Amino acid sequence: MVSMDILDNPNVVAQRDPEHTTDVIAREWEQVALEQSIEQGPSDTPEITRLVVAGMGGSALAADMAKDWLELAIPFEVVKGYDLPAYVDSSTLVVASSFSGNTEETLSALAQAQEKGAHVVAIAKGGKLLDAAKAANLPYIQMVWEHQPRMGMFMNLNALIRLLVSYRVVAEERISELAVLAPWLEAETKQWVSEVPGESNLAKQLASWCAGKVPMIYSGSHIKSVAYKWKISFNENSKNVAFWNEIPEFNHNEFIGWASHPVEKPFAVIDLRSSFDHPRIVKRFETSDRLLSGLRPAAKTIELRGDSRLAQMLWGAILADFVSVYLGILNGVDPMKVELVERFKVELG
Repeated sequence: MVSMDILDNPNVVAQRDPEHTTDVIAREWEQVALEQSIEQGPSDTPEITRLVVAGMGGSALAADMAKDWLELAIPFEVVKGYDLPAYVDSSTLVVASSFSGNTEETLSALAQAQEKGAHVVAIAKGGKLLDAAKAANLPYIQMVWEHQPRMGMFMNLNALIRLLVSYRVVAEERISELAVLAPWLEAETKQWVSEVPGESNLAKQLASWCAGKVPMIYSGSHIKSVAYKWKISFNENSKNVAFWNEIPEFNHNEFIGWASHPVEKPFAVIDLRSSFDHPRIVKRFETSDRLLSGLRPAAKTIELRGDSRLAQMLWGAILADFVSVYLGILNGVDPMKVELVERFKVELG
């Protein structure tokens, strides 16, 4: 197989991945146990009745993951835009998250949060967001990261959990729940690194299978952030259009859309399955695949590994990066750079 020959050729990989993206994602596991300090921490612990995280792209993905994982007793909304919900008030904790610190949508949300008298905290590498937090004496965590935001998602999740602990939104044990997974994630990651040949490398096999196709990723609603992560990774690492949806919502609309599409259409259908799927979700996956047989390409099932839902989510997120980076190499694009996004920002002004 030509695609596997490419992925198993270190010279070709080095040429197409000049920034060694595979080495970066091979160490993502380190971020879950990273010690990160809160600067200008809260002087008291007010009662928080609502949680809002404002962020875009990779800076919001950790919040999506946290929402699926934590299942908080208070309302938790992730805002990906300029405006905060009308309900934000003095008992709302607003987390402004931006790797660059210059994301205009997040800065807009920050200003609104301050105007509404909310409790505001920040997560950033630098930029205007960090400057604003320092000037207003807001609690913040400054991340140290030299690569793309989407590859620092675990670091962002780590920071978010620490901030939530400081406001007693979650118990301190959540930090250790995350950190304890580091050795296991390290061991699991080793099976996908570039040195492992394609015949034994699931990530390379999936990338080869996806080549020339549009990935369609599906998961149960309780881990929908993982399916979304796969979509983002294909978009940014592979420079490949991809789409995602969650079960059971899929069965109420998109499921019907497949009825008129012949199986020869260039789609790569991926079902992300979890041992924590609701029994009805399991039934829906099985019934959907059976009824759509012959109407769409057969789905490839990926059984997420891990003894907890969090472990499975993180395992799936790392695999998503490996698959998409290898697909980027097959697509002949630089997996690290997102030049079109940077150009868009310049054009936007």
